[in-house]
Amino acid sequence: MFNPINTNNMKVNTQSVNFNADQKLINFIQKRMDKLEQYYDKVIKTEVYLKIENTSGKENKIFEAHVSVPGDSFVVKKICKTFEEGTDSAVSSLERQLKKRKQKLRAHI
Repeated sequence: MFNPINTNNMKVNTQSVNFNADQKLINFIQKRMDKLEQYYDKVIKTEVYLKIENTSGKENKIFEAHVSVPGDSFVVKKICKTFEEGTDSAVSSLERQLKKRKQKLRAHI
């Protein structure tokens, strides 16, 4: 089904390892990752991996994001209590990295 609302959003490929992520979580991740385009509009693709570590600790959710841009890629890995917390933490880290890259590119022009 064609969804006209999503035409400008980048495609976030979300993979959950050894469990099924519910649609609400996937939508949450997509929404947060879409914000990255405000900082850098040349994102080629985004891969997100969700894993649950078999530990007794509360912080057992692993959120890993791979963001590809022309000539570079960024990887952020966060271990948190919830995937939402990991998403927010990873996105703010990626925002900083993308802003830095954009400034570097501007300096070379």
